[in-house]
Amino acid sequence: MKKLLLQLDPDSHASFFDTVVGYDGGADEVIGYSGVTTENVRALVEGAIFTRSPKEKCNTAIFVGGSDLDKGMAVFEAVQSYFFADFRVSAMLDSNGCNTTAAAGVACLARTTSLTGKRVLVMAGTGPVGQRAALMLAHEGAEVSISSRRMERAMLCSELLEKHYGIHAAPIEAATNAARAQALSGFQILFSAGASGVNLLAEEAWRVCPELEVLLDANAAPPAGLKGVDIQDRARERHGKKAWGAIGFGGMKLALHRHCIAHLFERTDHVLDALNIYELTSRMS
Repeated sequence: MKKLLLQLDPDSHASFFDTVVGYDGGADEVIGYSGVTTENVRALVEGAIFTRSPKEKCNTAIFVGGSDLDKGMAVFEAVQSYFFADFRVSAMLDSNGCNTTAAAGVACLARTTSLTGKRVLVMAGTGPVGQRAALMLAHEGAEVSISSRRMERAMLCSELLEKHYGIHAAPIEAATNAARAQALSGFQILFSAGASGVNLLAEEAWRVCPELEVLLDANAAPPAGLKGVDIQDRARERHGKKAWGAIGFGGMKLALHRHCIAHLFERTDHVLDALNIYELTSRMS
């Protein structure tokens, strides 16, 4: 029996990236739908849960992607609301790659140094990757702060993390490179989660921070989010600190994404979101 992955994408075009990784993760067929909303998803879910016997349903799984995390979360919740009794299949949320990217990045940081009790700044932390990284870092026992160009956004993100996950992430306003350099003072770990191709910090800004131990740049497109960090860096020593670049931990991100897809087909009741996905990194070498 073929392993079928139902790919639900709120965007106008279903992500080809997610389609490719779906196949590489072990799906025999990836059926992608675009423009998926909470209003039109029911028929798709029912098609997935009513077509195979309980013993065969492990060969069907649902993946929710898209570029908008809020829309993805809403669709993911709607998907689960139509499950009942044995009429369910495993499902995964990874809008904009937020969960797998954040999980791989935090896992690499955790393998470089202990995160427990460390002061961590998630720079540009209000985006999808930043929000999920903050959650995972707090889960590891770190003292997390998130920065944004606007305090209102940082505060809103902090409130949402507190409301939904019970974690505290201190909000910081840092609208310019100079402000971000000043905000970095006193932090031991830096996770840069800015938009692709946007420089957030000059090399001299992080180079002179005596407390900083490890830094990670999740931006793979030039210019670098953290100047002086190469995209290929894998815990490379730079100015007495360990540096991770986007490609440096990107191999783990792709391997984790594939691993999650394979995991979906093991049972019918896996629900893979932020912390569930992060926990799967412990199974990977």
